[in-house]
Amino acid sequence: MPEIILPPVAKKILKTLKKFEDSRIDNYFWLNDRENPEVIDYLNKENEYYQKMTAHTKDFQKELFEEMKSRIKEDDESVPYLYNDYYYLTRYEKGKDYPIYARKKGSLDAKEEILFNCNELAAGHPYFQLGGMSISPDNKFATFAVDIVGRRIYTLRVKNLETDAMLDDVIENITGTSVWANDNKTIFYSTQDAITLRSDKIFKHKLGSDPKEDVLVYFEKDETFNIEIAKSKSRKYLAIEAGSTLTTEYRILEADNPDGEFRMFQKRVRGLEYSINHYGDSFYIMTNKDKAENFKLMKTSIEATSKENWVEVIGHREDVLLEDIEIFRDFLVVEERTNGLNKIRIMPWSGEREYYLPFESETYTASTGANVDFETEILRYSYQSMTTPSSVIDFNMRTKDKEIKKEQQVLGGKFDKNNYAEERVWATAADGTKIPISLVHRKGLKKDGKNPLLQYAYGSYGHSMDATFSSTRLSLLDRGFIFAISHIRGGEDLGRIWYDHGKLLKKKNTFTDFIDCSKFLISEKYTSPQHLYAEGGSAGGLLMGVVVNSAPELYNGIIAQVAFVDVVTTMLDDTIPLTTGEYDEWGNPNVRKYYDYMKSYSPYDNVKPQDYPNMYVSTGLHDSQVQYWEPAKWVAKLRALKTDNNLLLLDTNMDAGHGGASGRFEALKELAKEFSFLLDLEGIKK
Repeated sequence: MPEIILPPVAKKILKTLKKFEDSRIDNYFWLNDRENPEVIDYLNKENEYYQKMTAHTKDFQKELFEEMKSRIKEDDESVPYLYNDYYYLTRYEKGKDYPIYARKKGSLDAKEEILFNCNELAAGHPYFQLGGMSISPDNKFATFAVDIVGRRIYTLRVKNLETDAMLDDVIENITGTSVWANDNKTIFYSTQDAITLRSDKIFKHKLGSDPKEDVLVYFEKDETFNIEIAKSKSRKYLAIEAGSTLTTEYRILEADNPDGEFRMFQKRVRGLEYSINHYGDSFYIMTNKDKAENFKLMKTSIEATSKENWVEVIGHREDVLLEDIEIFRDFLVVEERTNGLNKIRIMPWSGEREYYLPFESETYTASTGANVDFETEILRYSYQSMTTPSSVIDFNMRTKDKEIKKEQQVLGGKFDKNNYAEERVWATAADGTKIPISLVHRKGLKKDGKNPLLQYAYGSYGHSMDATFSSTRLSLLDRGFIFAISHIRGGEDLGRIWYDHGKLLKKKNTFTDFIDCSKFLISEKYTSPQHLYAEGGSAGGLLMGVVVNSAPELYNGIIAQVAFVDVVTTMLDDTIPLTTGEYDEWGNPNVRKYYDYMKSYSPYDNVKPQDYPNMYVSTGLHDSQVQYWEPAKWVAKLRALKTDNNLLLLDTNMDAGHGGASGRFEALKELAKEFSFLLDLEGIKK
């Protein structure tokens, strides 16, 4: 007889959580303690159960991993960019998991200088992330930051690039970013609260001094704000940004005067968002001032920066979202989004005729790239679609000539973009709103309801989900899957209103949009409930949690990565990283109307006795954004209440955080687990 594999059962310890006159029972609250050996034991048992339940797919996982890896150019190299007399590039070597950062002085034919070989730095660490690399203005030193746990808590080091020696300057517990003043010896960096991980302090460090003597430059007291420091593209200003979901505030200082006092650019006004770019004797400001919900561009002199001095350059438009700008000596480049698609607008400062770059695909993604040279007339941008691999393009804004510097290579000899089709369709939400869906599949599709389809979405924080190419996705497409991105409200795909109508007390639009997209795909016979799968991570994992509570009958399988599912408890705990800064996204549950609303959809609070789809849930023990215990508690409660015999798998990476494994090929192994889960449910064995 085959072995009967029983899932682990988490013990129940009654915990009553009270707020207002309401009581919630949480029998698995005890899992909120990674130092408790019983918690680790439970997670390990869930991992063992996952391994046993998927043992029959292990060979297939290896095949998928090798297949996806074989499409990737292992000895790959980025397109070099010129900055301060050096060409900078990132490259990978065959068989190596981590990047090598290098530069060449003056010419691409010059001898290569290796700045950081992350393969060497990562040796002996199950997780490794390099962040915050910054080169001193005289090109002699580099600051860099390292995280070896996955909680995005970094250690700052300084390297002498002339001698390759590491300096004694070591600063613990920073956020990962640092900037140099123009004196080549002053470094500004940000730190975070030890408990909440909120970035709240900016310090100033003098090269060679004791970090204990570093000067506190700025402390952000408001717990809903995070701060960061950056240098202007002109290299003339340092800027401290304090930002919350709805409000921003900048302080500026000349980079030549590191011991001066930062001065206010425009003090915070709740609801006023702005960002600044320096050019000549002016600052250019992207802002929502005066109810410009899709943002507009304004300018002001460097001497008078408060908002009453701002003058309009590009006005607000109801149907165009202003996303970003890039300033050059002779050109202003504007990134816009219209009808869900990216546009790049070229505006000569001379007043000559402006124009847009031509893009002709039905659904695509285009964005500006590394444009650090202020003097050039060359714009670097990238372009891709769901069938077209990414290209890096240099475009001469004066002559309009373009040069493709690099096209993403899909190795293996089997990929031909002409074998695939992409399309954009529109579902109708319950309130009549049209929701775009981007689709990609093999050509020759029969809409007979028998196609397996993976539906993906995110839908939070105004993060637009663009239609990008993926070589790994081919492993699903070539086995008959359709891949669909639902551009649901909560993102900014169709402008700021799209975001505003998918947060706070309108958050449920995010969830119902996704479900209505699913119903549309079924009604149009792209797929059927027997072959429809859904995937989302982090806030997208919240989406998955609501969807399986609300409409489990629509899906055969669900993938939920690092899922934010215990919304009420997390948002009530202001010691959990990121919580207070999220109040303008989800609402403050200390206010009754927000408490009641989020409780009404919070996945963990709404698990009930019913049939659920097959589910694969993944998390990381050291996740600083969505704590591991949210998915763990959710799975434990689902096990206790669900009325079906479908798969429910919890897979915890005991060495990683929110982003999963750090190596590029280790990450493919995690993807192979997800793909094998889907393909196994479809009965596809190879």
